Amino acid sequence: MAGPAGMPGTPRVLRAMNDRAALDLLLEHGPLSRTRIGKLTGLSKPTASQLLARLEAAGLVLAGGTTEGRPGPGAQLYEVDPAAAYAAGIDVTPDRVLAAVADITGRTVGRHELPAPGRRAATPVVQQVTDALDGAVKAAGLARADVHRLVIGTPGAFDPGTGRLRYASHLPGWHSPTLLDELAAALPMPVEYENDVNLAAVAEQRLGAARGHEDFVLLWNQEGLGAALVLGGRLHRGWTGGAGEVGFLPVPGAPLVRKVSRTGSGGFQELAGSQALPGLARELGITSVRLGPYPEAAAALVARAAQADDDNDPHRRLLRTYATRLATGLASLVSVLDPELVVLSGTSLTAGGEALRALVQDELEELAASRPRLVVGDVTEHPVLRGALESALATTRDEVFDTSR
Repeated sequence: MAGPAGMPGTPRVLRAMNDRAALDLLLEHGPLSRTRIGKLTGLSKPTASQLLARLEAAGLVLAGGTTEGRPGPGAQLYEVDPAAAYAAGIDVTPDRVLAAVADITGRTVGRHELPAPGRRAATPVVQQVTDALDGAVKAAGLARADVHRLVIGTPGAFDPGTGRLRYASHLPGWHSPTLLDELAAALPMPVEYENDVNLAAVAEQRLGAARGHEDFVLLWNQEGLGAALVLGGRLHRGWTGGAGEVGFLPVPGAPLVRKVSRTGSGGFQELAGSQALPGLARELGITSVRLGPYPEAAAALVARAAQADDDNDPHRRLLRTYATRLATGLASLVSVLDPELVVLSGTSLTAGGEALRALVQDELEELAASRPRLVVGDVTEHPVLRGALESALATTRDEVFDTSR
């Protein structure tokens, strides 16, 4: 006798599992024929046909073109309907609010960047968020109500106990105790909030250098220095959301910083953060790179240094010194966590490419007993925004693709 609908093993649940498997395959491989779907899922042709008919009727799958290059008539191809749902992501920095909308296949269909108004401007945060989102929605040719879910990435993290943003004193306007309630009231879709570096790790885990890895650390260096910790395949956020705030880490070679919550910085940030690189360049007598505001100046310095191959070149000395400083902080992380992989991300790290990665790897092997493999991140175009979209899409797909309801 069959159990109640929704119980494991019932026909309804088995159909839903097959439906989801087919949808995931279509997302991964693109358009597939009924025969190919049957082979990949292990389903018979009649069952695969029923599955596709069911998904097409539900508005989740479209019948597109046909196969080519074989004798006889081509086979019908099926693909996930891009318009089945949309998700949005927002990347917030002190300088700008960047929003994007993606269809359910992951393709970005609209983007809008809104310059931040500055510390003294009166534009409320809620208006900044809604204006940026509306701009991306308009660019996609959609309405705000079409967005299924939104994920917002910010520096720091919202404390789950108080709802207030912590570890990001440099982000003006985002510290009101009522902010999350105000945003919830202004936006018609579910909204999630995540640390920006954690979202960069999501992007690398889904699309980049950390695919297939369950335990890794992502070290980020751009506007600030931070890390994301992925343990057992899941982000480790900590009790207050502050796990990975390694900029506050006391390290050898930097003065001991006290009252870090007031200063917004710590030893590792002062030693190896992007803002330290122009000063290091001046100490080494480097004047060939224009020393403008970081992180742009820092990335330019690192990129130039990565091209130097003469040990007497001050740019090469800068790269070696920078690598030692990075490895000094990383040694503490890997000694505690023993990760399988360390991903270097953020413009002040990715600009160094393989040259910087190799130097940090060599230094780390002398400073820590654990020896994880270091790689440069693959997701270099707006990784925080991409991670926000991937996070929003994951939940959206779980909800939209659930045909057992």
